[in-house]
Amino acid sequence: MNIQTGKGSISLVVLFAIWSVSAIASLPGLAISPILGDLNKVFPKVTDLEIQMLTSLPSLLIIPFVLLSGKLSEGRDKLTILAVGLSIFFLSGIACLFLRSIVGLIIVSCILGIGAGMVIPLSTGLVVAYFTGDYRVRQLGYSSAINNLTLVLATILTGYLADVDWHLPFLVYTLPGISLVLSFFLKRQRSVPEPRQSIQLRYKRIDTRKLVGLMLFYFFITYAVLAIVYYASFLVDDYRIHSSFSGVLISLFFLAIMLPGLFIDRIIRQLKAGVNFVSLVLVALGLLALGCFRSEAMLVVGALLSGFGYGVMQPVIYDKAATIAPPRSATFALSCVMAMNYLAVMVCPFLTDFFRYLFHSHGDRFPFLFNAVLVAVLAVVTWRLRKNFTLGLDEIYYKN
Repeated sequence: MNIQTGKGSISLVVLFAIWSVSAIASLPGLAISPILGDLNKVFPKVTDLEIQMLTSLPSLLIIPFVLLSGKLSEGRDKLTILAVGLSIFFLSGIACLFLRSIVGLIIVSCILGIGAGMVIPLSTGLVVAYFTGDYRVRQLGYSSAINNLTLVLATILTGYLADVDWHLPFLVYTLPGISLVLSFFLKRQRSVPEPRQSIQLRYKRIDTRKLVGLMLFYFFITYAVLAIVYYASFLVDDYRIHSSFSGVLISLFFLAIMLPGLFIDRIIRQLKAGVNFVSLVLVALGLLALGCFRSEAMLVVGALLSGFGYGVMQPVIYDKAATIAPPRSATFALSCVMAMNYLAVMVCPFLTDFFRYLFHSHGDRFPFLFNAVLVAVLAVVTWRLRKNFTLGLDEIYYKN
């Protein structure tokens, strides 16, 4: 069975190889989360700071190596970079299963972050290399959906594994081994050049102004919706709902992010220039519902609306980043945009605390209501600038 790419076709196993890289892009830090509360018992002499370093240091290292991987891809073989990154990622995951000291775990987790950082830009870069036009938009949607579905399933799996033994959650870090095996099929069937009519060939270098706009936009929307991930548990506790419900909300949020990716091309055709406006309105309404209503049903609605709106914008931003660079620089443009996701993850709690201090508000509803207002303001601006490349879709974009 062959899959059409817009510039020929690829085999099904090559498509699975590309999807497998998308599936592992969000794994770093995941294995640690279910066991953070138990590590004080496992390592009674360690400090809270040392435990937090297991998640913060790998995330910090991911950002520069995402950018480095993207830059290296301009002049070197992408598949070689992929193989090196997957090998580091996989071997670090194996090592984590056998380590018995907190220092060893921190060091290996940092090495794992380096490998993951090399792989992450290629989770979308491979899609851009093998697909073009509407086929690329559709596959970027699938890539986003696979990424978020894997995140949900792996989180559930690691929670169960952590109940058996605190080492077992690190098994999810061995999944890159599957991608490493499948990467050999990518070498057997490499991508072909862009067709003459491709919008990418209109550029001799990256359009820096448009790239910066996309980076800022992606950073902002990611920061806005992260309120659900970081503060849902505090909100649920304030509403006197069972604590496990926060996990349900977060899982539903990631599932909602996944859904638009399955039919993103049809959403774009229907909404065209209004795609980001409608998505921002959904995010604002979702955050507002979370901050205003105490019923479990409305909290679920809020998580679903916010996730769905964000899930529409994410693959659209990725595709735009690919269209403003020549083919050899597309992965680097994508790496710059994707780095904003990890930057937002790192600074979200600090920004929220700053705004809380600025407005003298420390209630558990504040992150949701404040971010809802910010998103609503951007939605109004987006409506007025809906023909703009960053905030809307200009004619050149949706004619190609």
